[in-house]
Amino acid sequence: MRTTKSVLIALAASLLLASGYSFAQLSPAASWAAEIETRYQYLPDVSYQTENGLELKLDIYSRRDVDTPQPTLVFTHGGFWVRGSKDTQLMALMPWLEMGFNVVNVGYRLGGQALAPAALTDTFCALRFVAANAEEYNFDVSRIVTSGQSAGGHLALSAAMLNEAGFDQACPAGETPAVAAVVNWYGVTDVPDVIDGPNRSEIAAAWFGDMEWSQALELAERLSPLNYVRDGLPPIMTVQGDADRVVPYAEGVALHEALNETDVRHRLLTIPGGGHGRFTASERVTIYAAVQQFLQEAGL
Repeated sequence: MRTTKSVLIALAASLLLASGYSFAQLSPAASWAAEIETRYQYLPDVSYQTENGLELKLDIYSRRDVDTPQPTLVFTHGGFWVRGSKDTQLMALMPWLEMGFNVVNVGYRLGGQALAPAALTDTFCALRFVAANAEEYNFDVSRIVTSGQSAGGHLALSAAMLNEAGFDQACPAGETPAVAAVVNWYGVTDVPDVIDGPNRSEIAAAWFGDMEWSQALELAERLSPLNYVRDGLPPIMTVQGDADRVVPYAEGVALHEALNETDVRHRLLTIPGGGHGRFTASERVTIYAAVQQFLQEAGL
């Protein structure tokens, strides 16, 4: 014979069913969002280098639900090398966290703190930090993907393509790890074009400050990924709108066409009518599906 308590429980359950009530089931995306605090640890403002008394910092998102090396994104923000902040990039990083990547979000010296090529030097120093601290944070140094938007896209490309150009000589001792793939969001590929050409931007030119102009143009050539296209580079994917008025779409096309002459796996994903970022929600879904496919095909 059932107890009074069990009868009451059965009655309550019957009433809930009769009323049509059921416990809500979270969607996969909502479940992931609910679990992210358990899956990841977030370490803001970790110092990775000091330059002329200025402490350079990065943020680390590392998985705590695993104990093996994980693919790691090294992300650099945009702003034509003189504006912007790593602290505004969380929304751009969320899809990478959902894909299971560790993420290193790099702050670098802007033009008002140090002129070109400081931002690129800092990017290489951040890569060395990743290599030096791989065991502590489960960074897989064989699966480092660099990515960034606009000037950050330039730095992401340069980290993979200018790795033998000597811009890491001011970094702490150690090896700069090889980049396994690049996802370039409308990044500058031809630096002279945006500081002195028909697509000149006063903001971009400010990265070179008041240095003598012939010297600035020579350095700009050395900082242009287009000048380093060659066989053996890691896979490179570029995302750009064909109506981009800040970094001309032609720069993405030029990189794509140059890579056509090499053995490098590459893709140019064109967003019809797209500007300098600010893509729609549906466009972003398309982009990240393509990014995921590209990285899977590259073994990442």
